[in-house]
Amino acid sequence: MNRPVAIRAILLILLLLAPVAVFAGMIAADRLSGRHRAGLAYVIRLSLPPASGEIGLPQIRGPLDASRPLVVIDAGHGGHDPGAGSGAIREKAVTLALAEALRDRLLDLGGVRVALTREGDRFLLLPERAGIARRLKADLFISIHADSADNPEASGATVYTLSATGSTETAARLAAKENRADTINGVQLSSQSDAVSAILVDLAQRDTAARSEEFARLVLREGEGVLHFREHGIQSAAFAVLKSADLPSVLFEAGYISNPVDAAELASPAGRKAFADVTAQAVRVYFARRLEAP
Repeated sequence: MNRPVAIRAILLILLLLAPVAVFAGMIAADRLSGRHRAGLAYVIRLSLPPASGEIGLPQIRGPLDASRPLVVIDAGHGGHDPGAGSGAIREKAVTLALAEALRDRLLDLGGVRVALTREGDRFLLLPERAGIARRLKADLFISIHADSADNPEASGATVYTLSATGSTETAARLAAKENRADTINGVQLSSQSDAVSAILVDLAQRDTAARSEEFARLVLREGEGVLHFREHGIQSAAFAVLKSADLPSVLFEAGYISNPVDAAELASPAGRKAFADVTAQAVRVYFARRLEAP
């Protein structure tokens, strides 16, 4: 073998062995530093979503009797979607605290079963939230939010039901803002394209809309003199989270997190109790009427 060929062969061997030498050096350094003996892992494990594409269902609490009505409470936002608020009080934390307070009050009163769409700081797509209620065959779906506005004087709670268009310009803007939550992960809501399916959905929603409005009216009635409502009538808008053809649903904006007084009330034990007491009583009256209906 002539000298140039030998040199090229040696260089090729060194090139091939270099990564192995670097890796071996890293292992040796790691062992000498004691990291291996400390039990540190070399592998990062990631939790992947189920292969089926559906998220797991939450725990149902309350009576074991499956014939008792089931309320699914949705704490708006969560995870990397904090919702409204820019300081210490964030919407995702406020809505979870309100949802837990309502769940606990309903369980204390008894007679109904309760499930939360999330019990921690977890992100859920809008269709997944209503989907949990449908898969659990819930009898009522309550989505809790806390509004925000550029005007710090804006305050008070509002109860919304589903409609194709907003009952007011404010309602339409709010629905558009809440519906954008899914775009955080680059996921767009699908639209209804089949004409026949649209007709069937419309027929099914007539009864559902009436029951949703009935519950919304009860919330306003039970909350009179207890909660401060911005709008004294039922509002409606095209909230994606309420698009459930066979399930009575409302979106409860509990107050304005952009208003210092509202924010302090929503974050206080007394404010959470008032919210839970009012909403739980409305739930009980609603189901009592359902039982009495022929």
